[in-house]
Amino acid sequence: MPRKPEFPETGDLVICSVQNVKNFGAFVSLDEYEGKEGFIHVRDVATGWVKYIRDHVREGQKVVCKVLGVDTDRGHIDLSLKQVNDHQRREKIQEHKNEKKAEKLLEIVGTKLGKSLDEAYDEAGTKLVEEFGTLYGAFEEATVNAASLDELGIDPSWVSAFKSVASENIQLPSVTIDATLEVSTPAPDGVDHIREALASGEKGDEAEVEISYLGAPRYRITVVAEDYKVAETELKQAVERVTTRIHKSGGTVSFKRKEEA
Repeated sequence: MPRKPEFPETGDLVICSVQNVKNFGAFVSLDEYEGKEGFIHVRDVATGWVKYIRDHVREGQKVVCKVLGVDTDRGHIDLSLKQVNDHQRREKIQEHKNEKKAEKLLEIVGTKLGKSLDEAYDEAGTKLVEEFGTLYGAFEEATVNAASLDELGIDPSWVSAFKSVASENIQLPSVTIDATLEVSTPAPDGVDHIREALASGEKGDEAEVEISYLGAPRYRITVVAEDYKVAETELKQAVERVTTRIHKSGGTVSFKRKEEA
């Protein structure tokens, strides 16, 4: 099974459980590496002078550390707590949660086929991790682009079960932004022009775009995308499409990022 290797590598971020705190440092166990322990020297607990080490770390605490060095012969792992910033800590914790979830989902895939978790890794999981970097990444890919799994040389029964479990259990992260449009036109058939313009605005390429009626001449435009950059781009393009159509009928469009009360 493609569990973690026996030891982490220098520079890796690891999740640890604090076991014993001394004045000179803290002894921890590595959650992702069975039976492995590490040590955080007091100088690596926090920036600046540490007067009371327990102000920064205590027994039973979960911490994210950076691996400073690994002595495989002695089984010794040096760690730093102070070299991990808040963003790295959040990302590592989320990654760990995702992989635990993904392994449970792979177990479900195996159960569908009458296989153990070990067999699931041997027959499909290992290949998926090699291809997509992480097991959770493979489940995400199966949700976004299921066809990408068909050419990996994995038994079709595994691919089918994997896709099914992914579609039932993986909800891709998304962001939602909205704004208000005021649309008007002096054309005699203005209602038709507005309807066509708004319909063109809803044709997003990489996001879901919905335009709903608030009360003439105001409409709400809502964009749901995988991240803010894509959402902002799609919003801009949708407004441009609406504006282009309305201008052809001699009308006007005003745009507000936040609806005014």
